[in-house]
Amino acid sequence: MYRGTSASAGIGIGRAAVIKEEELVIRQEKVSDSKAEVERFRDALNKTMAQTEALAADLAAKVGEKEAEIMQGHLMLLMDPMLTGEIEGVITGEGVCGEYAIETVCNNYAAVFAAMDNEMMQQRATDMKDIKVRMQQVLQGITPVDIASLPAGSIIVAKDLTPSMTAGINPANVTGIVTELGGKTSHSAILARALEIPAVVAVSGILDQIEDGVSLVLDGDEGIVIVNPNQEQSQEYEKKRETFLKEKKELENYIGRPTVTKDGVCVELVANIGKPEDVEKVLQYDGEGVGLFRTEFLFMDRESMPTEEEQFEAYKKVAQALSGKPVIIRTLDIGGDKEIPYMGLKKDENPFLGYRAIRLCLDRKEDIYRPQLRALLRASAFGGIKIMIPMVTCIDEYREARELIEEIKKELEEKKIPYNKEIQVGIMVETAAASLMADVFAKEVDFFSIGTNDLTQYTMSVDRGNDKISYLYSTFNPAVLRSIRHVITCAREAGIMVGMCGEAASDPMMIPLLLAFGLNEFSMSASAILRARKIITEYSKAELQAVAERAMSFVTAREVEDYMREFIK
Repeated sequence: MYRGTSASAGIGIGRAAVIKEEELVIRQEKVSDSKAEVERFRDALNKTMAQTEALAADLAAKVGEKEAEIMQGHLMLLMDPMLTGEIEGVITGEGVCGEYAIETVCNNYAAVFAAMDNEMMQQRATDMKDIKVRMQQVLQGITPVDIASLPAGSIIVAKDLTPSMTAGINPANVTGIVTELGGKTSHSAILARALEIPAVVAVSGILDQIEDGVSLVLDGDEGIVIVNPNQEQSQEYEKKRETFLKEKKELENYIGRPTVTKDGVCVELVANIGKPEDVEKVLQYDGEGVGLFRTEFLFMDRESMPTEEEQFEAYKKVAQALSGKPVIIRTLDIGGDKEIPYMGLKKDENPFLGYRAIRLCLDRKEDIYRPQLRALLRASAFGGIKIMIPMVTCIDEYREARELIEEIKKELEEKKIPYNKEIQVGIMVETAAASLMADVFAKEVDFFSIGTNDLTQYTMSVDRGNDKISYLYSTFNPAVLRSIRHVITCAREAGIMVGMCGEAASDPMMIPLLLAFGLNEFSMSASAILRARKIITEYSKAELQAVAERAMSFVTAREVEDYMREFIK
């Protein structure tokens, strides 16, 4: 039995299809005719773009346009004149082959993306490596592994699955995915969930232990992989698969039902989105609003700053689609770690602690912050928009932002431009400083939203992307749990709403604790909403108090996790 990280729920039963890509050998080879080499690169680029367009179209047909956007993102990278221009510049300037120029430039871009503190932008590093390899394969005449032709009952076992490889999967034939690398938020994991294929990632060393064709069972909920299961194990997991499929179908019964505990405590189940189009999924899964709209995606993949009008239309679209339901929109969370040329940001030595988010916005009010706040206020006339300020560490930052908002309100009134005069302004609690000062903030802000991804990272002083210290990154660490409980307590005492928009909000082991602590709002990916609703309706908040007290008595993350895992069985 092997353990990894659960990436996509469900039970996979079948035979291993071990995927090993032909190794690329990239050398710094000189070329005598740089002009001809540039043409050779451009031909490979065009072929890679055609492949990507075909993958995007296929994925759109399989699961929908939204999921196909991952491959559309690859296409945008391939079409980026800055990227292709730099590659051609290396070919002509250094007189080297296309393969080496691609390697150099794409690795530089990937390093920039990998250093960013936003998980979705970190995935761009994987995307960049993916298109790098595919261009190099075309140049070297290497045919990639044809995953689409795998036989029925295949469980893919690979070092890692690139988004392009995952996009080529035929879900009718692939019953599971196992990888040595990856995480819950990787694009391959996102696509696995979209394709509804059980997946377990980060299974260290499994490629060395598995041969092609051996029998496998994987549990996407528990992160377990069993090689050559015995008859008893096979029967056990066949039953589990039947149960999972039945429960999945039953979740549809929770559409339209209120999110209420057994003892009548109402909470809100809302969704995290990155762009206006994502609201379709929120409605599909009966989300009760939006708990986090990441506005930075409006600023990326473009050559100039989005105008106030462009932003207004995006915010307005979401507000109208949700017909008065709450829409919490986070102001720009971008810093010196992001490669956005038009912003003129210098690379930060320590991007996690540097010039970013509210720090950047308050320093660049006229060209960045004021237009965004004006757009948000104008859009608030069309629905339940709330403004959320990220990365706050001291009350002065909130006060300065609030003053600017009040100033813009007066300007709008003078020009008779409508807006919601009672619009709420809250903060994202994601720093240790904000958590420790929650009682002070609670007296002035309109709401809290706890960002557990960063709060865990900052509380534990751990880079969540560093595999060597990943064992320290756990929301169940008592220090993090105490911080969360403290923030919720301060909010409830002050009479303000407190939500959570990190991964922990949809964790079945965390939900009982959050209910007991008194969390008002749970924000998560739209597809997780119905399962979370089912879980919440099965508990009594009063009965969970004893569970929470017991969990908080432990002194290690492992003890808490083991206790909660046993409790939810």
